[in-house]
Amino acid sequence: MKKAKLLLSLSSVALLAGLTGCSVKGAEYTAGNPVKVGLICLHDNESTYDANFINALNDAVKNLGKDKVVFEENCLLTGVAESQDCYDACKDLVKKGCNVVFADSFGHQEFLLKAAKEWPTVQFCHATGTNAKTADLSNYHNAFASIYEGRFLAGYAAGLRLALDHWTLHPTEEFPETKVGYVGAFTYAEVVSGYTSWFLGVRAALTDSGFDPEKLTMDVQFTGSWYDQKEEASAADALIKKGAVLVSQHADSMGAPGTCETAGIPNVTYNVETGDKCPNTYLAYSRINWAPYYENVVNSMFAGKSAFDGEKNHNWTGTINTNSVQYNVNWDVLVKNAPAEGKAMTIASAKAQFAVAESFVKTYGAQVIFNTAAFTLSKTAYAEAIAAGTLELDADGHVTKYLADTDGDYKGDTNVIVPANSTLGGGYFNESAECSAPYFDLRIEGINLLNEKY
Repeated sequence: MKKAKLLLSLSSVALLAGLTGCSVKGAEYTAGNPVKVGLICLHDNESTYDANFINALNDAVKNLGKDKVVFEENCLLTGVAESQDCYDACKDLVKKGCNVVFADSFGHQEFLLKAAKEWPTVQFCHATGTNAKTADLSNYHNAFASIYEGRFLAGYAAGLRLALDHWTLHPTEEFPETKVGYVGAFTYAEVVSGYTSWFLGVRAALTDSGFDPEKLTMDVQFTGSWYDQKEEASAADALIKKGAVLVSQHADSMGAPGTCETAGIPNVTYNVETGDKCPNTYLAYSRINWAPYYENVVNSMFAGKSAFDGEKNHNWTGTINTNSVQYNVNWDVLVKNAPAEGKAMTIASAKAQFAVAESFVKTYGAQVIFNTAAFTLSKTAYAEAIAAGTLELDADGHVTKYLADTDGDYKGDTNVIVPANSTLGGGYFNESAECSAPYFDLRIEGINLLNEKY
């Protein structure tokens, strides 16, 4: 994807602080006219996360055409802290006549909501946030995508690499105890949902390959930052030294992939394909494609609709089937040194196996990925929740009830476990159905958190 050239730093954000709400009037939008958009990013496009938003908006503008949308250079504000700076950035964009303002980081939400209350004629759209449901404003929205679908499939590809390696190196031996690693930013539900779906994907591939999934464990090392190349590199190094033979990440720099390339450890990335910089270890990636959401918002406004298409409780969730979740498998690295024939598992059979998993995810989504028959919970973590009645387990330790936080108040409010049915033989955790942001925060067996201070 072509790198965006539109960048504007807020290093002089103090100048914006002088603006007052009463002196800035939000532009009235009339249906059928080009929609003027603004974008607020936590970092610039050196961050793979923020670059993903910037590139997608440029793609959406190109797809929509100038008759529907206007995106000017000075309406992209980067380096906007999760502070009053975000509110000041909203003021600036409103002053510039933007009809809709997008923001990309969780910590922006309080300030974006404040702006939405002040300028009711402007639409404010917040990615990864959780408070639009309770705010219940017609001009304030949350959006995310079911990225767990892409992470699961990227994990499935990683599991195939482990299976193929085993058939190549140890064809007559039992599958050994194996450890993978994951670099996480924080212990938020978004990260927990991501590393759990990835791990379940790895494990599913081993199961489908005829191996014992309980032989697989995963260590998670947190960095305490969404974007810190030094810490991410250090976390990946720590995981490798503890025995991880394959590493993935939910972090926004090249720190972890670069460390894996140096160490010769296969790596699964997020938001960015690293085949050019990590030609020997880049295995797969997944990302949220924000272009469909941008296009949906603009098209809904252009058509004069009172709400954006597909919203529920002011929340919008893209899926793999809306092209909001994307992924890629680097088969050249995945099948490196793998047997082409004469073994129980070959390159051709691995690709066929992945295609079946891909089809199931596209058809069933969370029903496959978070099927409650596929995992049990950590034995010691949930005594209080069980006593309070917010969590229930069956005799085998599988979840039958869980009250998740679906409105951002850090309290369980909605049972998100769908009961077992005849289709797939188990109940499932219905992730991102009640609000767009992930709320899967269960700790499952097989995953070890090395540091939980964040």
